Amino acid sequence: MRKKERTVLIGELAEQTGTSERLLRYYERAGLLRPERQPNGYRTYDETAYDAVLRIRALLAAGLPTRVIRQVLPCTNAEASVLPCPGVLDALRAQLHVIDQRSAEIAAARDVLQQIITTAETTAAEAATPPYAPATGTP
Repeated sequence: MRKKERTVLIGELAEQTGTSERLLRYYERAGLLRPERQPNGYRTYDETAYDAVLRIRALLAAGLPTRVIRQVLPCTNAEASVLPCPGVLDALRAQLHVIDQRSAEIAAARDVLQQIITTAETTAAEAATPPYAPATGTP
């Protein structure tokens, strides 16, 4: 006789993973989770869903969009390591390139903002300094 897998409802999975039910439904719409549906419409998640949610959250934290996560997720193992599936490393490298570009743009914006602040501080300091008064020759 086959052992029945333990399933949980969305609220229980949300509590176990520290993820909101709203996010779990979003992950489903994005094709990252595939819960079963009971006749009453309730979502049930099998025992693999907990680890899948944790991997999804880790990949999101790494800056991957859900379209890339959808490609990468089947190529992850229980230790959250990414296996070299076809196309996955290329997708990860492409995303790293996007993040590097964004990082360079942020660094440039930071430099401009720092210059604006420095100029404003210099202007404020000069305005606060009284003008130079020449000596009158009287002690």
